[in-house]
Amino acid sequence: LLVESGGGWVQPGGSLTLSCAASGEGLDYDAIQWFRQAPGKELEGISCDSASGTNTHYADSVEGRFTISRDNAKNTVYLQMTNQRPKKTAVYYCAAKSTFVQNWCDVRYRNMAWWGEGVLVNVSS
Repeated sequence: LLVESGGGWVQPGGSLTLSCAASGEGLDYDAIQWFRQAPGKELEGISCDSASGTNTHYADSVEGRFTISRDNAKNTVYLQMTNQRPKKTAVYYCAAKSTFVQNWCDVRYRNMAWWGEGVLVNVSS
């Protein structure tokens, strides 16, 4: 079970950090990915982290502004978001997938095994 938290309102240019807590089995062998879906838009993969924690990737839309990280001891993954773009309100989801290849990570991948229910980030002034 994955549960996102930390969503809410943020001004354009502002920062917000999302958390994704896993219950049950740990995340040590899972690749983690963050997605977002704006109203009326398709689901967008924005960041991923390999199970080893040594390989991360970002979509062009967030490169340089968002940072994914994990704390396996706490079974928690984070998405630090800075310099939020205006009119980028969306529901953010975390997802996980067990991987044999520990350094695998692909921000375009969709077929994740476990998904959180999502958390709303409202970007407005």
